[in-house]
Amino acid sequence: MTPTLRTQRLLLEPYIPADEEAFVALFQDTRVSRWMGDGPASEAADRALFGRIFTKVYAQELFDVWAVRRNGLLVGHAEIKPTDLVGGHEIIYALAPTAWGSGLGTELAEAIVDHGFTSLGLTEVYATVAAPNEASLTLLGRIGFEHVRDIEEDDGGTTRVLARRLTATDRSSLVR
Repeated sequence: MTPTLRTQRLLLEPYIPADEEAFVALFQDTRVSRWMGDGPASEAADRALFGRIFTKVYAQELFDVWAVRRNGLLVGHAEIKPTDLVGGHEIIYALAPTAWGSGLGTELAEAIVDHGFTSLGLTEVYATVAAPNEASLTLLGRIGFEHVRDIEEDDGGTTRVLARRLTATDRSSLVR
């Protein structure tokens, strides 16, 4: 079952059905969705995705998916899941543009990585980022992710595969 996580300013908790409108609004914002999966989707597809979080991901306990809240409002989405593409666990996160530029992305990404290392017992986590998404590439580089390889996409775009490995410093900070 997806656990609740807390950072200094964020609460990561499992979605509830009442989150559907805010979830759809987040994913319908093209400033956000252009960097997610295959890019913007229809409203119906985003509603179906939200439904699958309950009927598939949570019901079958496949992986951890969170609603990201600040001051009680849904401001983002986060996941950590195994994927064949990277041969390990990948972190996925998105924040509403109103939350950009305040360090919340760093706080969120670090919380997911920490969960992977502490609760899931991982020794490395991955992220895949579209090459033009400089903000995410910079953020992930700042928190210790390193470039592993590039994937050339069918549409001619490039996806960067990044990894963060558990270090001795991480190990000492995880023993609390």
